[in-house]
Amino acid sequence: MKKIYNSFKTAFAMFSRIPMPQADWSEENMRYMLCFFPWIGIVIGILTILLTNLMTNAGFNDTFSGAASALLAILITGGIHADGFIDTCDALSSWQERERRLEILKDPHVGAFGVIGACAAAVLFVSSFSQIVRDSDSVLIMAAGYVLSRTLSGIGLLTLPKANKSGTLAAFSRSADERRVMIVLILYAGGIFAAMMAVHPIKGAAAFATALAVFLYYRRMARTQFGGTTGDIAGWFVCVCEVLQCFTLAVVTVLVH
Repeated sequence: MKKIYNSFKTAFAMFSRIPMPQADWSEENMRYMLCFFPWIGIVIGILTILLTNLMTNAGFNDTFSGAASALLAILITGGIHADGFIDTCDALSSWQERERRLEILKDPHVGAFGVIGACAAAVLFVSSFSQIVRDSDSVLIMAAGYVLSRTLSGIGLLTLPKANKSGTLAAFSRSADERRVMIVLILYAGGIFAAMMAVHPIKGAAAFATALAVFLYYRRMARTQFGGTTGDIAGWFVCVCEVLQCFTLAVVTVLVH
């Protein structure tokens, strides 16, 4: 049980700003860390449900409520995935050779295309969340979407080659008990699909299909553009997956009504 608890602490210390007891980032503690990565999505999802209910009942308009809900994930994670998204946008837009793209990922400076990508994603996320903020089914499915994005990200880490063999992500993969962690993540994905479908079959299927489509694109893009994945590219996937799930829910909510 101590190993499991230490893996839990390591996951939350690494991927969130939620206060946790001091975690030792040892290889042993990373063994089951990816099993708990989606749990951060559970926290974000529960708080999103509470926040949207609170703000809509308090009389805030949809745009304000949608913006607050969209920003909640960044506040909880500290922007770790958004940082990877921006770096990856810069690298993809550079049109350089693979090695140069990998260097851009590690560059702490933000380029113009990273800023443009971040602004575009923020506008799309806020406008989409504003559309669904009063639709309880869509909010519930989006809450599950935060868990799904992290579950698929974990599966990607275990199955994709690592573009940076000495990076933190590669270290996570080497330390993980891959077979057991993969089984857990697949079970998570199946449970999330069932939960989404139980809330609303059409909206749930649309959101889940969108996440899978983004995941397949992520796998292809990571291999062809970078030779594998890195922590930044995985962060790009989490952001794109969540924004497009929300966009899909916004569209389907209008069409279903």
